[in-house]
Amino acid sequence: MSDLFCAATLVLARHAQAAFVEDWFSDEGGSLTPQGRQQAAALGDALQGRRIAAIFSSDSSRAVQTAEIAAARLGVAVTACKSLREVAIGSLIGEPFDVRHLEAVSEQWWSGSLDAGFRGGETGIEVIERQRQQFEEIADLHRGETVLVVGHQTALRVVVPHLARNLTPRWARDNQLDST
Repeated sequence: MSDLFCAATLVLARHAQAAFVEDWFSDEGGSLTPQGRQQAAALGDALQGRRIAAIFSSDSSRAVQTAEIAAARLGVAVTACKSLREVAIGSLIGEPFDVRHLEAVSEQWWSGSLDAGFRGGETGIEVIERQRQQFEEIADLHRGETVLVVGHQTALRVVVPHLARNLTPRWARDNQLDST
């Protein structure tokens, strides 16, 4: 933080419910379902009184769609950032989808083994550092303001406990992030 000591408030949200055409691991974005569109609108409505200055989003389509629907309710701009993407899963891309592959690595992270990672993908340390840098940049750009950041389940669950002083990695194990 700069010498102005005027902290930004980052409101973190997981993207709304999405559907995917493929049944294999992909880093493509998916599209919001009708329920997801309602969730994104409700997110914008819920933040009406917070005076949101800007919205930053992962550049995955499900996150951008969530951010744009909320932004339309709030009257603010959306900035899409590659650095806010979900965890890079490396060699799992193109393999049949099986959540157990994701859980095998994320369980290690929540147990404190942040050097664990996906073959050809990211470690927990890399995910945390990538998103920490982006959060700091957003906070520096919006000192004294409130900003909505739309991200993803696994990334946020590993990052937030390591950046917030009031949470532990056990929080991530015990708390799924609902859509929005």
